[in-house]
Amino acid sequence: MNQNPEQIARDKIDQMLVDAGWLVQSKDEVNLSAGKGVALRETNTESGSADYILFVNSKAVGVIEAKAEDLGFKLLQVEEQSVRYSKDAIKIGKFTLESEKPFVYESTGTVTRFTDYRDPKPRGRNVFSFHKPSTIEGWIKKGISLRERLLSLPNLDTTGLRPAQIVAIENLENSFKRNRPKALIQMATGAGKTFTAATFIYRLLKHVDAKRILFLVDTKNLGEQAEQEFMTFQPNDDNRKFTELYNVQRLTSSYIASDSQVCISTIQRLYSILKGEELDESAETENPEENTWLKNQLTKKQAVPVEYTEKVPIEQFDFIVIDECHRSIYNLWKQVLDYFDAFLIGLTATPDKRTFGFFNENVVSQYTYEESVTDGVNVPYDVYTIETEISQKGETIKAGWYIDRRDKLTRQKRWQQEDEDTEYKKNDLDKKVVNPSQIRNIIKEYKSALRTQIYPNRFDKNGDYEVPKTLVFAKTDSHADDIIKIIREEFDEGNDFCKKVTYKIDEDPKSVLNRFRNSYYPRIAVTVDMIATGTDVKPLEVLLFMRDVKSVNYFEQMKGRGTRTINNDSLQMVSRTAKSKTHFVIVDAIGATKSKKTDSRPLERKPTVPMKDLLGAISMGVADEDLFLSLSNRLIRLEKQITEKEKDKLLEYTGGKNLKQITKELINAYDPDEIEQKSQVEIEKIPIEKRTPQLIENTKKKVQEDLVRTAAATFNGELNNYIENVRREHEQIIDSVNIDSVTKSEWDKSSIENAEIILNDFKAYLELHKDEIKALSIFYNQPYNRREITFNMIKEVMDKLRLDKPLLSPVSVWNAYATVEEVKSECPKDELTALVSLIRRVCGIDGELTSYDKTIETNFKNWIFKQNAGQHNRFTQEQMDWLRLIKDHIVSSYHIEIDDLDYTPFDSKGGRGKMYQLFGNQMNEIINELNEVLAA
Repeated sequence: MNQNPEQIARDKIDQMLVDAGWLVQSKDEVNLSAGKGVALRETNTESGSADYILFVNSKAVGVIEAKAEDLGFKLLQVEEQSVRYSKDAIKIGKFTLESEKPFVYESTGTVTRFTDYRDPKPRGRNVFSFHKPSTIEGWIKKGISLRERLLSLPNLDTTGLRPAQIVAIENLENSFKRNRPKALIQMATGAGKTFTAATFIYRLLKHVDAKRILFLVDTKNLGEQAEQEFMTFQPNDDNRKFTELYNVQRLTSSYIASDSQVCISTIQRLYSILKGEELDESAETENPEENTWLKNQLTKKQAVPVEYTEKVPIEQFDFIVIDECHRSIYNLWKQVLDYFDAFLIGLTATPDKRTFGFFNENVVSQYTYEESVTDGVNVPYDVYTIETEISQKGETIKAGWYIDRRDKLTRQKRWQQEDEDTEYKKNDLDKKVVNPSQIRNIIKEYKSALRTQIYPNRFDKNGDYEVPKTLVFAKTDSHADDIIKIIREEFDEGNDFCKKVTYKIDEDPKSVLNRFRNSYYPRIAVTVDMIATGTDVKPLEVLLFMRDVKSVNYFEQMKGRGTRTINNDSLQMVSRTAKSKTHFVIVDAIGATKSKKTDSRPLERKPTVPMKDLLGAISMGVADEDLFLSLSNRLIRLEKQITEKEKDKLLEYTGGKNLKQITKELINAYDPDEIEQKSQVEIEKIPIEKRTPQLIENTKKKVQEDLVRTAAATFNGELNNYIENVRREHEQIIDSVNIDSVTKSEWDKSSIENAEIILNDFKAYLELHKDEIKALSIFYNQPYNRREITFNMIKEVMDKLRLDKPLLSPVSVWNAYATVEEVKSECPKDELTALVSLIRRVCGIDGELTSYDKTIETNFKNWIFKQNAGQHNRFTQEQMDWLRLIKDHIVSSYHIEIDDLDYTPFDSKGGRGKMYQLFGNQMNEIINELNEVLAA
């Protein structure tokens, strides 16, 4: 065995070079034409012997300076030496070769640094391994380096981009130009992160000639959504779609197409590709950061490392965009990103300390939810609280009661008398115990609160109430089923009204989700996790929390489902009675907005890990002895618990393997005796003269890898779901005896405070501008001139308000009034009419908020009544028709002049001549009187 530390490093470097496609040669066995890339050891130069000179197509292009592993700390110090060699002439025998060799490495075989001295300001960086000869050949053909090409990025065309997106892209590109390897874009949910990414990705492909860019996600759902974004994205400078210009591949196997320019992949799949394994799609349905086993294991020991993969070299991607980068890029998954020699760009709405640290605190753009609301990019939210007695305190099932028990898998019920008291707490609800009354009371109260407080103005012409698009977060699939059944009953609706959207439904979940997003039905969707993060459903107006969540980031992501803005026409296509989406409402029926939240750091180790997390880890391709033994131990216990019928059913999912066989395979994968026995069989097939210690060691390694692969191959999405369901308590107690009651149903204090802030801001704004804006000056200081207020005067107020205070839209201010006081009038459809109504309320003209069009109607009726007092029917029917026309004109235009009689609708009735004919010399007097009286 080689005892020299530097020679050990050389052996490692030799193997790394071979893996990357280089032929390693000694200086006394030179054959530069033997292959595309040759690494020549111990090559003489003018100033000394270089450890390796790299040749591509027989031309010297690079240098490697090797150091012993324990001298890794000196790699930076030897840069000067390696640079000198890169400029020196090479001496091979009698020949001297003059050449610049810009590609320079320093390596210990464990740590490797690389500098491209063609860069504008050459800066070394750590790389996982060496670049392939074909890659360097391609770099040479392009002439200038990627980092130099980045300097020539043209100015951004800002057409169609929001200000925050412009800032993010311009700052990111400046970060590229400064050769910063990592950059973080913090952008609020709903502010267009993926569109921003598509924009700068397009620019990198077109203007920088980037070879391939990876868009990395952590769930299949987010990958599909990103793919749709690229399919619909059209750049400003081309009338073709992105996918017509560039090849976009969403990875569903280990194959990466050579002509793909954008790859979309989950980080789980990329990890499995680097390990040379296939991945079941079921491993991509859930966010791996939620896997307790991975968190616990990876806090106590290092993750199983990835190794160099010839099919996926380190230079496979020039840029990697990491979506939702606040999660899933740490622990096991960090090494996936460390593997690639690429710029890393993180996208997230909710970064934590780890996120900032990972991206070297290079935050190129910060755009918070609060800023997005201020800019009108997102909508704010209010919180409505519903509490029930049992939700807060739990209950007790008494001995002697007859109670249903329900099988979790078959849903079959059996009736039995209880032998003893069973006390359950609120945390047992919908797990050990289901109390239908508890669910029913929440749903009934939600239905009632919708009509009276949350969205009271959603009745159609027939008097029927239209439920706003609502997303319910449930604890489990079983809980979701119970909620759906009760929603359909309490709202007196059919199956289409309320649907479940999870990966485990029989219907295509994407189809249900698309209907929820774009069609009238369903009005309510119930989910567990599938659309908790990342999924865009713009018409959503209510989030009903019937499950709690402890992660602050996950909770923020869940809230983000409601923040999206939507134009009025698109909203009314799916919600006919909605005028506009000015806010959304969180209905908290579980205390989710008040419970203690933690950040997403790894949890401390716990004695037990959920079975689904063990199954999820093995499906993700994790090969770890603790994982295999933990799972085998659980399956041994499970085998003793399940029924014969369940065992037979399990054979359908395993290809005929029973639990004992599966368990044995898991144990054998790390059993030294089993590995030794099977290795001997393979070793005996090798001729004795070829049985080197290294070959024997490699054979044992391959045998174990085969055992691991065989054991893991059994597990797939369907099997995992079945095991997870069958391993739980087989039965739930159905407590249909204890009847629940609502103890609280009201706007959260914070929502009331927010409403008061909006009202105070609106009042302060009017006060501030009352002397400079003519209409406000009249309302405040010249009540006798209110009859002179015109449409243009009101529009002036509206235009300035929109410019100065976009959050203070009339609808938002109206809703704020409705939160803090009783408002009997519905908000007018016309914003200017609503604005006049609000101004009158603030100025004290109206004692309560009343729609101005209704005020005009009331004033008109009172005026007519006074005109008829003492002289029966003063006006003829024809005169009354004209007076109503004048009244309607004042409703829409706030004022009428004699000249208005020459235009629609008066001109078709005879215009000012006809009015004079009807009213004679009283015409001017009546017009002036109506202007004054109706504006009173």
